Amino acid sequence: MVLRLGPRRLVLPLDAGDVGALLAGSPEPFSPATVEKRAALGRFEPDGVLISPTGRRPARRLLNEQALDTSEPVHRDAAALLAAVDREAGALLAEVDRAGVLDWKTFAPAFWRTVRTVVLGESARDDDRITDVLGTLRRAANWAYLHPRRPRLRAELADRLHAYVRRAEPGSLIAHAAAAQADRGVDPAGQVPQWLFAFDAAGAAVLRALAVAAARPAVRDRLRAEAAARAALQPYARAAVLESVRLWPTTLVVLRDSTAPTTWGDRELPAGTSFAVVSAHVHRDPERLDFADAWAPEAWLDGRADADWGLVPFSGGPVSCPGRNVVLLVAGRLLARLAEADLVFPRARHLATDPLPATFDHYGARFRTAARARAAA
Repeated sequence: MVLRLGPRRLVLPLDAGDVGALLAGSPEPFSPATVEKRAALGRFEPDGVLISPTGRRPARRLLNEQALDTSEPVHRDAAALLAAVDREAGALLAEVDRAGVLDWKTFAPAFWRTVRTVVLGESARDDDRITDVLGTLRRAANWAYLHPRRPRLRAELADRLHAYVRRAEPGSLIAHAAAAQADRGVDPAGQVPQWLFAFDAAGAAVLRALAVAAARPAVRDRLRAEAAARAALQPYARAAVLESVRLWPTTLVVLRDSTAPTTWGDRELPAGTSFAVVSAHVHRDPERLDFADAWAPEAWLDGRADADWGLVPFSGGPVSCPGRNVVLLVAGRLLARLAEADLVFPRARHLATDPLPATFDHYGARFRTAARARAAA
């Protein structure tokens, strides 16, 4: 489908094959550095690989892949990364047990302590300021051209990140970026905002998957079994996170701009044509997927989902998210650990059976411990 928006052409790929062609053809001739992304992400990660020009992209991409172990299902520093997850999960579970409630307000601080430790190191665990600065810049970025730039905050974020690069604490992702810097000649501090940014979506996915687990005892039991095993690779938990993102996408639209004239179907399109993959459509297309509106983590375990170009929770092709595996490692472990709690989700009836609702407000999710629920009854 081709639309006209003023002087611009916008193509909406509706078929999984077309989505595959678009993603496989990135970064050339379908660039992820779209006009909209450059306007927004330039506010807080102007050197990030996602919006890098063609000449600078390869070195920046390679640094990301080396630091994040993109090709490996389990990061080489998994023991240290998962130890950080286990510590914060244990503290959060203890807090939930005392208060009897788990909601976003309770979850978010523990989640960000985990993320900062994993990405930046132990000394960043309580650095709420860096999270607040990034959050402020991101909110301004949502307005793209319509919001004034915040150069002082941008400089503060860069200074803080460079300090963590210099520390290069063992067991952190930034330490691996600092090590790769010598080989690639790329400033790792320019890549890290995207890592922190990407983890935000993982938090939403974990809380949504946890709600499904609270509504479906079979899901909860499988997660608990993996949590008890404490293995680094927890396939079902990872699949549950992927399924959460499939059902409730955290990236609503995957964007590309063509860098050269292209043939699309029977049409010739000029350079500068925009392409937008609407995740909610391709992730839940009932004509293609027999599990479109169902909870089906098994599809990620048996290969069906990964073989489908229309399922893009971490994008796809040569410019797919380099942090996919490390995010799933951390998020899967956190989900499995939180499933150990005996939680009740008051709206469980909406998640207990298929089809599942089209939207899920994770900010409004509120769990009670079984003891608190019995007392309230």
